[in-house]
Amino acid sequence: MSIALRKPIELFRKTWMQIALSIILILPLAIGFSLLYKAWPLLNPDDLGKLLFGSVWSPSQGNFGLFPFISSSVFVAGVGLIIMIPVCLSSAIYITQFAPRWISRILRAAIDILAGMPSVIFGLWGVITIVPIVGNWAKQQGAQNPTGYSILAAGIVVSISVMPYVLNMLLELFESVTSELKETALSLGASHWQAIKDVFLKKLKPGIIASFTLGMSKSFGETIAVLMVVGNVVQIPSSIFDAGYPLPALLANNYGEMMSIPMYDAALMLSALILLLIVVFFNYLSHKVIRHYQAKA
Repeated sequence: MSIALRKPIELFRKTWMQIALSIILILPLAIGFSLLYKAWPLLNPDDLGKLLFGSVWSPSQGNFGLFPFISSSVFVAGVGLIIMIPVCLSSAIYITQFAPRWISRILRAAIDILAGMPSVIFGLWGVITIVPIVGNWAKQQGAQNPTGYSILAAGIVVSISVMPYVLNMLLELFESVTSELKETALSLGASHWQAIKDVFLKKLKPGIIASFTLGMSKSFGETIAVLMVVGNVVQIPSSIFDAGYPLPALLANNYGEMMSIPMYDAALMLSALILLLIVVFFNYLSHKVIRHYQAKA
């Protein structure tokens, strides 16, 4: 390649990479500002508290209390996270540290299959399997809602649908630890489990926290699988057996009805903006935690 052509080609490569980077940076801001623009008619400072913490949802009467939907989203994602942490962490440790190679290959293939499975299949499986089990347990506990369509059922389905993504991140983390570190711990008299518990987990703590935080963010955005098993009842859940109505289910179920009711459009866009801000908050929190542990290290 001649020197005369090299500079224009390098300039072209640099320019299109900068354009691609700009698109990635601008896209979240564009989504956020478009949602803010559509929700602006409801963003009156005097009424914002009623919107965020109000419990009455009656669009035909102009009542758009979003707290039942926000609380349901938090409960579902929280239950999913509680289930995910021990299952994903134990599975990642077993696959990378204890399992024979042929078993590890089979498990990785199963994880990849789960990761590519549509959300609606998890929802259908939840309806025919998880909901009856939760319903029987709710009857035994004397819960007010014995149907099984509940926060607990949604949390279980969400945790199973998000587990493959978290597991893949954890597997990459554990495989990034060098064999020399493990051999050093073993040479100092530590058992295999002590090397994992006292060396691996401490070294990988920032990455583990980030993996589960990203899994929590994805849990907030699960839609089809959740709305099929959560019950879709507008209320503030008081137990894991109560039905709920998360923000993604609200948007999926009601977006087509918004044209005939004043301010309905703005209320749904506000709920979408709140969901976006929740995800941004958890991602920001994960970065702060990672930086804290890196500085401490």
